[in-house]
Parts: sequence; C-alpha cells; structure tokens
Amino acid sequence: MLAAAQDGDEEAFTQLWLDGNAALLRYLRVIAPEAAEDIAADTWVQVIRGLPRFRGDEAAWRAWLFTTARRRTIDKARRRSRRPEQPIQDVPASELPAAGDAADIALEHLSTRTAIALLADLPPQQAEVILLRVVAGLDTEAVAKLVGRSPGAVRVAAHRGLRRLAQILTEAGVTL
Repeated sequence: MLAAAQDGDEEAFTQLWLDGNAALLRYLRVIAPEAAEDIAADTWVQVIRGLPRFRGDEAAWRAWLFTTARRRTIDKARRRSRRPEQPIQDVPASELPAAGDAADIALEHLSTRTAIALLADLPPQQAEVILLRVVAGLDTEAVAKLVGRSPGAVRVAAHRGLRRLAQILTEAGVTL
C-alpha cells in the first residue's frame, strides 16, 4: 500500500489517510486542542510532499506521520509566541455549519471522547506517550525516538499515566 501511494496511486494514499487520520486527530486534540485540525492539514501537506522520498515500512511511515505532526505542533507554538493571534469576531449563527464536525461525531460514536478528555487531564508527556502507544499503535522505541526520550522513560511515563487514569476512573466510580 505504501509503495503504491509513493508511486502516485490515489486509492493507496486514500487508504493510508483513512488508516492514519482519525488517530492523528485524536493525538492532536490532546497536544494542541485549539489547532488540531489546522495542524493535521499541515501534516498531510508535508506528508504528501515527502512521501516519494520516504524510505521505510508502514510502521516507520506511521511513526513519520506522527513525528511530522509533532513538529508541525512545535512550529505552530513557536509562531504563536512570536506573533500572538487575536481572536476573530464572533461568527453569526447563520454562517455556522449546520452539521457537526464529522471527526467529533465519529469520536462520540466510538465512545472515545471521554477517554480523550481524561488523557488531556494527564501531564502532557504522559498523555502524549499513551496516545502514541495506544491510539497511534507505535512501539516503545518509535515513541522514544519521536519524543526524544529513552525507551525506559517512555515505559515509565506510560505506566504512570495509565495508573493515574485508573485512579481517576476509580474516584469517579467507574468500574471496568
């Protein structure tokens, strides 16, 4: 599939997008909730530009996708610090879209919205590691390279984050 997409096969690229975009948006909604969709779009533009030069298997491609998204997030934060954005005027209700965001609807139907909200309450490193390991399906080594930590530090962050989530759920009276 990856090789076909690199050769310009639109159906193969569509499948890569379908396989990766939902997880990418979930990841970005935790690490950059105010700009998740914009960063996802920027990420896909970079992926399209770099895909012909990419070397690796589909697991490496998935890690590259999330690495690209993480770098776009860092770039956006740097731009904001240099040029703070001013909020735009409220959009009249008549100009708002009538339907909800398709990604939000899908998340709601999959009952992951609550999980994502819980992850957002964790320390950022723990939330990011859990998202990359569980949502993106990356192995410990790939996550370690992506976040610039050792595999041991990634395992510890994941363990602490999952333990904290279990504590939050217990305190809320949720039983599994």
